[in-house]
Amino acid sequence: MIPVESLLPHRGPAIVLDGLQELAEDGCIALAAVREGAWYLDGGGLMPAWVGLEMMAQAASAFSGHRNTLSGRPVRVGYLLGTRSFTATGPAFPVGTVLEIEVRVLFLDESGPSAFRCELRSSGQSVATATLKAIEVHET
Repeated sequence: MIPVESLLPHRGPAIVLDGLQELAEDGCIALAAVREGAWYLDGGGLMPAWVGLEMMAQAASAFSGHRNTLSGRPVRVGYLLGTRSFTATGPAFPVGTVLEIEVRVLFLDESGPSAFRCELRSSGQSVATATLKAIEVHET
């Protein structure tokens, strides 16, 4: 497992990924376990499906952080601009669920904008999909 702390601008409990399972030229696969006591659990102790969007965004950010590191650039802050057609098979995930988050580049411009096709899987089954649009900020 590849640690994500050095690839993300996030720190502490804001990091929702456990690590990267795979890094490729066109994307990555990250893993995240739904843990008891996590900040994102609802009143019933479940992870709302929409938290999957943050997992997808962080996986895309870790991919971008890796690309920047390879190119000798610092990890940059990025912003999620929006999503198209986020769908989930259910409203929430119980504690103990292990999610595999796959992100693949649809569009990537060195000036900052990007788009990613994303999928969450649990036990090999697709449980959520989305297309994310983001922008990476260049430090001045």
